[in-house]
Amino acid sequence: MNRRLLLALLALLAALPAAAQTWPERPVRLIVPFGAGSTPDVVMRLIADHLQQKLGQSFVVENKPGASGNIGTDAVAKAEPDGYTIGLSIGGPLGINPILFGKLPYDPQKDLALVTMLTTQPSALAVNASLGVDTVAELIDLLKKNPGKYNYGSIGNGSLSHLAMEAIALKSGTQMVHIPYGGSPQAMTALIRNDVQMACLPAISVTPHLASGQVKILAITTAARSALLPGIPTLKEAGVDVEADAWNGLIAPAKTPEPIVARLRSAVTEALTAPALREKLAAQIMEPIPTTSEQFRARIEADVARWTPVIKAANIKVN
Repeated sequence: MNRRLLLALLALLAALPAAAQTWPERPVRLIVPFGAGSTPDVVMRLIADHLQQKLGQSFVVENKPGASGNIGTDAVAKAEPDGYTIGLSIGGPLGINPILFGKLPYDPQKDLALVTMLTTQPSALAVNASLGVDTVAELIDLLKKNPGKYNYGSIGNGSLSHLAMEAIALKSGTQMVHIPYGGSPQAMTALIRNDVQMACLPAISVTPHLASGQVKILAITTAARSALLPGIPTLKEAGVDVEADAWNGLIAPAKTPEPIVARLRSAVTEALTAPALREKLAAQIMEPIPTTSEQFRARIEADVARWTPVIKAANIKVN
């Protein structure tokens, strides 16, 4: 019996590289843990088009929104590890939600294979023009003189936009009132109406409204200036040591055969470096950042280290 088991195991191991060479042999499901039209959805559909052309099979995007991205990410974690269910996730379900939620239905460290990071997008610290400030320093000075007077909007409790503003408050010693909204469009509308006086939102949500003169971008949240937003300083340059770029990455169920993961990573990296796709991403103020699994893991760990003290200091909880 032991000999038969050993032979079966050896046959299985021998078949893995061959399976990777022929993968995919049928349509692949691509799970996005947010709704259609969201930034992760846009990225996944761009990647899906390239994979379909490159690998000759259908890559079908399936949206599974809910619970701050946890539902869709859990669907990937619970899927068969055969290469036919792949997912896209962001910093929330992988790095932030394990801190915010008392319990998750999946373990991001044990239940998922990290394929590659995909893109990053700067968040923009924007203010209503009527606030009368033109720089981060002027905003901080105003907030210090008026603790608790001004409101800021976010795209939800525990979201990156919420954490970014709380980090700014923590680093600058200021106090603001948080008003959460259902998404970037609603938060942006509130900013334009002056229901909130400031917000830290994905740059693509803010830039279309700059021409009206109703809102201003004071800074972006990346470590260095972005070539896609020339002339706009970073928060760090303004003396507020906060980084909060919105990234996303490709994941698979744990135990997905490494040869399949490697082939998928190679195809996706090729897509991200193609000039046509880079141009489409730039139109969304996104930059491609393909990585190894190890680099992807290091980024998640860095986010955990960055946001844990902010969440604790602001006593942010999500039920």
